[in-house]
Amino acid sequence: MGKKISVLGSGSWGTALAVMLSKKGYEITLWSWFEEESKKLAKAKENLAFLPGVLIPNNVECIWDLEKCIDKAEFIVMAVPSHAVREMSKKIKPFVRKDQIIVNVAKGLEQGSLLRLSAVIGQEIPQAKAAVLSGPSHAEEVAKDIPTTGVAAAEEREIAEKVQDVFMNPKYRVYTNPDMVGVELGGALKNVIALCAGVTDGLGFGDNTKAALMTRGIAEIARLGIAVGAKVETFAGLSGIGDLIVTCTSMHSRNRRAGILIGQGKSLEEALKEVHMVVEGVTTAKAAYHLAAENNVEMPIVNEAYRVLFENKNPKNAVVDLMMRTKTHEMEEIVMKKYEW
Repeated sequence: MGKKISVLGSGSWGTALAVMLSKKGYEITLWSWFEEESKKLAKAKENLAFLPGVLIPNNVECIWDLEKCIDKAEFIVMAVPSHAVREMSKKIKPFVRKDQIIVNVAKGLEQGSLLRLSAVIGQEIPQAKAAVLSGPSHAEEVAKDIPTTGVAAAEEREIAEKVQDVFMNPKYRVYTNPDMVGVELGGALKNVIALCAGVTDGLGFGDNTKAALMTRGIAEIARLGIAVGAKVETFAGLSGIGDLIVTCTSMHSRNRRAGILIGQGKSLEEALKEVHMVVEGVTTAKAAYHLAAENNVEMPIVNEAYRVLFENKNPKNAVVDLMMRTKTHEMEEIVMKKYEW
């Protein structure tokens, strides 16, 4: 194959992608925030903290020198949490060449600016060719070669297809999509709904509740997406309903796990401490709440999530308030059109 690929971020997803890509024969460099962490990965050949039981192959070089990590790489995979994307972009800006493709795999929105992460990268590294890789893909399963699908999005078709070619293998099928806005919003906002799904589990509710939450959740996501320029069809795909299903139903989902703890009565701080990993749905709930208000989009589930997380509202009361909202027509709520009988 001959390609060099740099993966920035040695959490569970960064490590899983490094392992997966290495199996195609690429030369992989895996960068860690901390030098000591990089040394541990290099020595143990295993990410004991975030992905135990998965061997890191010899053609994955664990490295802390950022310039050396991305030098001569054709692809730079941005696998840091959403809140660190701007800082990471600033760090690598001096070393990025115009012919390198930056593939963001984090799912979230930037606090304050409310920007999608590819837009953050574009602001900091204007010479970058940015792409997004998203979809229903738990790191724990990808690293173990469990069949998975994803979607690559970019403003230029050629860039999306290059990402597709690099990542696709017999166990990881990649589709392309020109709708970067929809792909990024779907991946980010489903974390909020998954956190809420966990809350309903923690409250002891059942499958009926979760089905309702997921269905109405994708309606909210689509409404906001359409308002900011996404294509409605995207939310019926892998980065929409696909990612929503896997994140709302799996115990691999840190968002769902955090929600379960909150539903059981633990505080947000206690839940985050117990999960011991970044829970993107928390910060995304705040960003989505403000983005919806800014665009005059009704998102009742997101609004209640915000109140539970940041205003200490009792989750049971939030459910009652959702159930007792003003009567409305299902399809009218989804597509913001007037339907007649």
